[in-house]
Amino acid sequence: MATETPPPSNTQTRLPSGEEFAEVQQSPEFAELRHSYRSFAFPLTFAFIAWYLLYVLLSSYADGFMGTKVVGNINVALVLGLAQFLTTFLIAWWYARHAAAKLDPKAEAIKSRMEGGA
Repeated sequence: MATETPPPSNTQTRLPSGEEFAEVQQSPEFAELRHSYRSFAFPLTFAFIAWYLLYVLLSSYADGFMGTKVVGNINVALVLGLAQFLTTFLIAWWYARHAAAKLDPKAEAIKSRMEGGA
């Protein structure tokens, strides 16, 4: 396994102007990229916050339910608490797949168009 960094590229990319950034921001491609991101991130964020608050409220006000033994000394509170970690990792994995499939290709197309001046 190489530990050295590769040599810098000799090709220089063109830096877009402020007007070009503003133009791209108003373009349908950028609007579609924003919509793809928001339609995934906002509902999932809302769902996770609701799930977290449900756990906090149950922990605060439903002592009997949360103390119910599931197996041995493992109770509902422990299972739901560990499920919080599991859902965090699942959401991160799901977002990485979504970004790689839907967001990154659109963003790369916009970036290459801006840097290439097309």
